Amino acid sequence: MSSQDSPKRAALTNLAEIAKALGHAHRLDLLEHLAQGERSVDALAVRTGLSFANASQHLRHLRQAGLTASRQEGKHVIYRLTDERRVIALLSALRHMGEQNMPGLRTVLAERFYVLDDVEPVTRAELLRRASGGEVTVLDVRPGDEFAVGHLPGAMNIPLAELERRLAELPSDREVVAYCRGPYCVLSFEAVAALRARGYQARRLEDGYPEWHTAGLPVEHSTH
Repeated sequence: MSSQDSPKRAALTNLAEIAKALGHAHRLDLLEHLAQGERSVDALAVRTGLSFANASQHLRHLRQAGLTASRQEGKHVIYRLTDERRVIALLSALRHMGEQNMPGLRTVLAERFYVLDDVEPVTRAELLRRASGGEVTVLDVRPGDEFAVGHLPGAMNIPLAELERRLAELPSDREVVAYCRGPYCVLSFEAVAALRARGYQARRLEDGYPEWHTAGLPVEHSTH
């Protein structure tokens, strides 16, 4: 038996298909959006700024690699993650490897993210403890439909675009901890910067809703 016909080579070839599917920024972006909940191709195209055809093509690659699954609902094709916990863990491992070993990624973070907020973020454990004690206001800056699917307990939902006109809804006597879709979701960085500029004490959660959920921490759902 040649090395090309070996069981090991066959197994690695299949794993390589997963790596190949992850090898595009648009696909990683689509996975982050699907981590908020299942979505139609139309909705994913709008959220990621892709054409319908381009989004469909990338989603097919992710489905073929077993990372997503789809179903038909009327005229729409609905996608979801096949295994939320494992996909989030895979993306997290990729992120940590990149931040440790890729100077280019560290430069992007420094120049595009940390320039908005370089304060140490709040860990999940700290936020769980402080929110349970009523010490902080938890602010979800994602769109309302994502908030409805699942959010942190007691969180207020004020999408970033509405933050300035809805500041009066935030208590001014408690620190605000903002979160959004994940560690590279710039919405929470921009929210914290805007809040600090207006005199609020504000910090970010270390990652986002998907990481909180897949860690087995409590979540809530709403119908609106």
